[in-house]
Amino acid sequence: MTSGTISPIYGHASATPPDWSDIDARLAAAQLYWLVTGRRDGRPHAVPICGVWRDGAFFFCTGDAEQKMRNLEHDPHVVVTAGPLGADGWSHGKDIAVEGVATRVTDEPLLVELAEAWRTKYADDWQWAVRDGRFFELSDQGDSSGDGAAVFRVPPDKVLVFGDEHGQTTYRF
Repeated sequence: MTSGTISPIYGHASATPPDWSDIDARLAAAQLYWLVTGRRDGRPHAVPICGVWRDGAFFFCTGDAEQKMRNLEHDPHVVVTAGPLGADGWSHGKDIAVEGVATRVTDEPLLVELAEAWRTKYADDWQWAVRDGRFFELSDQGDSSGDGAAVFRVPPDKVLVFGDEHGQTTYRF
């Protein structure tokens, strides 16, 4: 069981950390995430992204020509965020930041499972065919063309959770 530690600087001494099961469920239910990577010159690059949280890790995909792919080739360390991101103020909701290292997923059976998870989660907005260790987007006509997308897995090294009565809680893995 993963347990969190409340920051004595940013948290409330009388609060208890959120159960990891709640954080895990929030990460799985999120419809939109933000992925933060680092460019070669050190500048951050943040983009909204769809993805799937399952088995304790975040999965996302990207095309070879996208900026995030070039950044990942240089440095695979990422931050993935989810939650209202402060939209409801200091004490409402939970903002979540997952720090980890992105690694390629090429295992065909796992990719097939992930493609189905995307389809289920996003109500057919994202449909993928799997071949050659990549995702290929299906059009309305059932056609999959283009170069496809590489799929990445980000298991957490550290997760920070902000908000509600606990302030800031850290989970280390």
